[in-house]
Amino acid sequence: MTPPRSLPDKLFFRIGEVADIVGVKPHVLRYWESEFTCLRPMKTRGSHRQYRRRDVELAMRIKQLLHDEGYTIQGARKRMRELGEDRVSAPAPPKASREVQLRAELLGLREELTQLLATLDAIEARHEEAANAPQEVTIHRAVPVPARNRRRS
Repeated sequence: MTPPRSLPDKLFFRIGEVADIVGVKPHVLRYWESEFTCLRPMKTRGSHRQYRRRDVELAMRIKQLLHDEGYTIQGARKRMRELGEDRVSAPAPPKASREVQLRAELLGLREELTQLLATLDAIEARHEEAANAPQEVTIHRAVPVPARNRRRS
């Protein structure tokens, strides 16, 4: 088995990738951008969002505050301000970084298991196909057996 995958070592992530890592839908991330001024992904010329690693960790922290700790949007904003996490240059809390890492590893394992399942299904289909294939027997010539070599029953 290959080792679990970590958060990809790249500079930018698309909104779908971030949504998978954080565990929310893309529209939720877009809503959070409007509510939390510190969550500001860059945009390309085509207005596609490009999240940095820090943005992913920040989104994970927002999810933790809202979903796990039960804060409202206003309460989460206030809590982030109190902790100094509302600034773009603030370091990500270790717990958020760890959660991002674990989530990425789980997604990697899920992908690997899906591939293994597809491979097993293909192998099983080939075996069933071979078992259900009609058997053909061809006799090229009949060879007589002498009477003295025949067994008596």
